[in-house]
Amino acid sequence: MTKQELINQIQQKKSFLCIGLDVDLTKIPIHLLTEEDPIFEFNKQIIDATHQYAVAYKPNTAFYEAYGIKGWMALEKTINYINENYPEIFTIADAKRGDIGNTSTMYAKAFFEDLNFDSVTVAPYMGSDSVEPFLAFKNKTTILLALTSNKGGLDFQGLKTENEEVYKEVLKTALTWKNSENLMFVVGATKDEYFEEIRKIVPNHFLLVPGIGAQGGNLQDVCKYGLNKDCGLLINSSRGIIYAGKGKDFAIKAQLEALKLQQEMAQILSK
Repeated sequence: MTKQELINQIQQKKSFLCIGLDVDLTKIPIHLLTEEDPIFEFNKQIIDATHQYAVAYKPNTAFYEAYGIKGWMALEKTINYINENYPEIFTIADAKRGDIGNTSTMYAKAFFEDLNFDSVTVAPYMGSDSVEPFLAFKNKTTILLALTSNKGGLDFQGLKTENEEVYKEVLKTALTWKNSENLMFVVGATKDEYFEEIRKIVPNHFLLVPGIGAQGGNLQDVCKYGLNKDCGLLINSSRGIIYAGKGKDFAIKAQLEALKLQQEMAQILSK
């Protein structure tokens, strides 16, 4: 999926909602546990109920790897289901990979070619030659961790060098890498006061923003400084949507939560 295709979808749906498919078997409705593949069945029903309000889905691969080969197969079935039934949806493998060049190439092949995700999250700590193998894939997006929403995110990201904070150095340096136009950046919603400074460095790139809802991030505050002329934001909500209900009507409850966020986003975009 190209950047323009994502922008078109945002405009059509009046939404910039990304739904995190982080499936924990201890939290899904009990009646699904009798299914042959409860993880996939849960995802399928969530996707069918929410796709009209979301422009992206983001499975965190840890929630699938934790269940071994069965979990990985559920992930493959999930991405195939989205690609076959809702090809307009932008897909994100939240894998946080990053290694020496030839290893990164193999990670990129795994997610971009074998699983056919549109994008993958990547850690920048090992520098350009660990990220550029991902950026080399045409019409694929590399989502670089810049300023994360977790409590310890500032332990290193917020440290000051001679000139400025490390996360700003990451943003500026990443723009010099080959095919940097294929980059997005992760910026946590719990760091909304930083968005104005970040937008000065990367005014035109998309930002993937986790942390809305359960982690305490506020949509209005993020949009105040994070929006750009193309919207430029993907706001992720995981637990607040997918675990909104625990009974047989869980998908309807998820749909209602997704609709609430989409309506709020539509109002913001209209302004």
